[in-house]
Amino acid sequence: MTVAINDIVASIESLRNHVDIIDKRTIEQTYKNIGNATKSSVYFPDDAATILLGDDAAAIPQKDGSHLLLAAEGIVSHFLKSDPWFAGYSAVMVNISDICAMGGLPIAVTDTIYSFKAEDNEAIWDGMIAASQAYGVPIVGGHSCYHSAINALSVSILGKATSNILTSFDAQPGDAILLAIDLNGNYYKEYPFWNASTTNSSQNLQKLAQLPYKIANNKWSKVAKDVSMGGIIGTLLMLLNTSKVGAEINIEAITKPESTTWKKWLSSFPSYGYLFSCPTKNIQNIKSLFAENGINCDHIGSISKQPDLFLNYKEHKLKF
Repeated sequence: MTVAINDIVASIESLRNHVDIIDKRTIEQTYKNIGNATKSSVYFPDDAATILLGDDAAAIPQKDGSHLLLAAEGIVSHFLKSDPWFAGYSAVMVNISDICAMGGLPIAVTDTIYSFKAEDNEAIWDGMIAASQAYGVPIVGGHSCYHSAINALSVSILGKATSNILTSFDAQPGDAILLAIDLNGNYYKEYPFWNASTTNSSQNLQKLAQLPYKIANNKWSKVAKDVSMGGIIGTLLMLLNTSKVGAEINIEAITKPESTTWKKWLSSFPSYGYLFSCPTKNIQNIKSLFAENGINCDHIGSISKQPDLFLNYKEHKLKF
């Protein structure tokens, strides 16, 4: 037990200083520039509404009660250089995850791509097209520059949700916290990326993409966030920040691949991973839906009123 406790404590200490988790914590600095909310476009006065800023995608209310969803992702330069095919694939994939995390379904993506010459883009395009075809979401336009001093890539996405969206602003004290991850994969090369996407079938990827939509429209949950860079802990910190709540997490309740450490797993980026909070009465409905589709879903903790995150292991309660 002592070795296990020491491992957990050391892992938590290192996670506090993990660059991806620090990055997630400092995202709130963005809102000093643009605020926490904005009004919708003046050109559509009949759709006038307040749009909250800080979700995985912007949810823009429509007259019929539905929502347009808009998101974007940029790819860091060292990733684009070291693995251009997977960078292109990931740029499309993570945008789709952002839409799904809102309880929506993706419509189409556009890209902005810069390179010194056109040949530099071939592997990037191959990756984007592979993801587009795998998930059934078309690339419908964008902007290309073939005489740039640098290579750069960003992708944006449009999606749609009903009136029943998932958000990161509505976690309530007493809610259960659920973690759903597709464990049918492995780490991709040397990256902290748990890949259950490129090895999966298009049919299954498209089926799995619809599960958060079903959860939202069955009204089992109002709250979700996709697990991204910063992993389980970094993503949870973002959710707690927007909902202005805290949480207690039971580390032992999290299913971890035997071949990896807690430090690596808690900061890993799964290709299919979502955090949900929900009333306790809906725990089994959500877990059953994921289980029926081959996805591991753990009840890992609960939302608390006090805005602190505690990671509990056996009888030890560790403040993050």
